[in-house]
Amino acid sequence: MSAVKKVFVVEQLRRAQMNELLSRGMRIDGRGLNDSRELSIKTNVIEKAEGSARVKLGNTELIAGVKVNLGTPFPDTPDKGLLVVSAEVLPLASPYAEPGPPDESTIELARVADRGVRESGMIDVSKLVLVEGKQVYAVFVDVSILNVDGNLFDATSYAVVASLLTTKIPKYTVDEKGQPVKTDEMTPLPIQTVPVSVTMARVGDHLLVDPTAEEEALMEARITFVSDDRGNICAGQKGMPGSLTTQQVLQAASTARLKGEETRALIKGAASYV
Repeated sequence: MSAVKKVFVVEQLRRAQMNELLSRGMRIDGRGLNDSRELSIKTNVIEKAEGSARVKLGNTELIAGVKVNLGTPFPDTPDKGLLVVSAEVLPLASPYAEPGPPDESTIELARVADRGVRESGMIDVSKLVLVEGKQVYAVFVDVSILNVDGNLFDATSYAVVASLLTTKIPKYTVDEKGQPVKTDEMTPLPIQTVPVSVTMARVGDHLLVDPTAEEEALMEARITFVSDDRGNICAGQKGMPGSLTTQQVLQAASTARLKGEETRALIKGAASYV
């Protein structure tokens, strides 16, 4: 289902007001162009999940849960475990959400969050192998969007990352027949870095960090960058038909690094991860 807000006449009438404020470095909600909304992260909120997190970014709210099973690796990566991220917009999350299977925008949302985890090397998936080519850990992250008020890309990423940081998986040994045997011991996922997503919307000539739903309804282009602990940009996604100049892309990358440091500290603190 889709949670994308359409551009209505009443919003078009606010464009002049928004542009006038933007020219003064201000936004409708009083933030500066590079200011994010308040971010709240609570972990271990789903008792039956191996890891979980509830994220509230402004009025955007969602919950992520991790389930870990044993599975068969993909034929082209027999020496790596499995990671699958999926997302769903609940019908009550937005007046514009409709029941049904995920549409293109929701699938994109999950894929971008998935890519940030993979390309940053957050999890050492080579350590999720029990029997190469036969048995590996399969990590499934399911995201349910509870309320939509803009910037689902970052909120989803934060929930996925925080839930993975709190995940505990059962430890297995391998017997003489090459079969995994479950023990009573639990162990964290092999975490290597903490990726952070930062999304910006272009409205006119201005880039806005953490856009609200109203700002997204008026944006010409959107860009998301993911940075790792070292400040490296490891993933990105450009959305909407509008263009971005080279300078705007460089500005967005620089902002993503700076904002990433701030947000990373919040995520680590919420997940009690050092």
